[in-house]
Amino acid sequence: MVGHLGALTRKTRIHELDALRGFAVGGIMLVNTWQHVSVKKAHPVALDWFVEAFFQSRFYPIFSLLFGISFLLFLQGNSRWALLSRLFWLYLLGVLQHQFYEGEVLTDYAFYGALVLLPATFLPPGLPVLLLGAVGVGWALLPAVGGGSLLIPGLFLVGMGLWQLRPSRSLLLPGFAVTALAGVLLTMAWSATGEWTLYSVAALAGAASYVLGLLLVLRPWLSAVLEPLGKMALTNYVSGTAVIVLALPLLEADPTRWSVVALAALTLVAQALFSRWWLARFRYGPLEWIWRCLTWFRPVPNRLKSIRDQNRPLPDPGVP
Repeated sequence: MVGHLGALTRKTRIHELDALRGFAVGGIMLVNTWQHVSVKKAHPVALDWFVEAFFQSRFYPIFSLLFGISFLLFLQGNSRWALLSRLFWLYLLGVLQHQFYEGEVLTDYAFYGALVLLPATFLPPGLPVLLLGAVGVGWALLPAVGGGSLLIPGLFLVGMGLWQLRPSRSLLLPGFAVTALAGVLLTMAWSATGEWTLYSVAALAGAASYVLGLLLVLRPWLSAVLEPLGKMALTNYVSGTAVIVLALPLLEADPTRWSVVALAALTLVAQALFSRWWLARFRYGPLEWIWRCLTWFRPVPNRLKSIRDQNRPLPDPGVP
């Protein structure tokens, strides 16, 4: 009975990871679309401040935490050599994406995964990994360092350490209250001073509050919307950037920037519907399947035989 409950808890938590990843897919789509338009405009509008204060830099930290967790999930039943193969092909996918979208993060995730996460699997699990991650995040936040992609390895380790420690769910509400308040106060301080470090810490606090808040309000109907997006995060991330590049001339012609919101919303609705349709027929998303075949260097069965196919996998950890 205890083992059965443990399996249910693990499965529930993995479904929550997919929902969180789907949530982050939506935020990244909006931010990426906005970034490609706002940086080319000399005159900011109200929407620019709103996106920068509440969305910018809040979603890649979530993906970084989840990527650290996905490392541990993949290592359950797989070797470190298989993990290196997975990272190698992810890097090459990032190189291909870079040909049309210079802001891709797949190469960063693959590089830091091999450099930081793989050695971390030899450390004592839990608190040592979490503390090392916190130190890495703190170092990246130093003004002399500059943050940006250098935050990724520390966030990887924080995600790994949290998953190993399994914090009690009773901490969700107080954690949300503290991080939400900190995010608001730090954002107000950044708005008044323009200090980069304040903004970066505010963004991390905001990311934490979004994660904890979503876990608090997550219900089956909301999870049903977000999970397919998260299970096909790689496909949705890459296809979303392609949409941005193709739509850029139309976006730049709109001085109000509300076309940014419209494009992001329409793309996400289309991706949610397509992801749900696809996963009713296949085990993995299109790019997720290609990635898996490359990892194992052989064709991997993908089509489901029926809606009740018992060979359905646990949700694939995925990346942004």
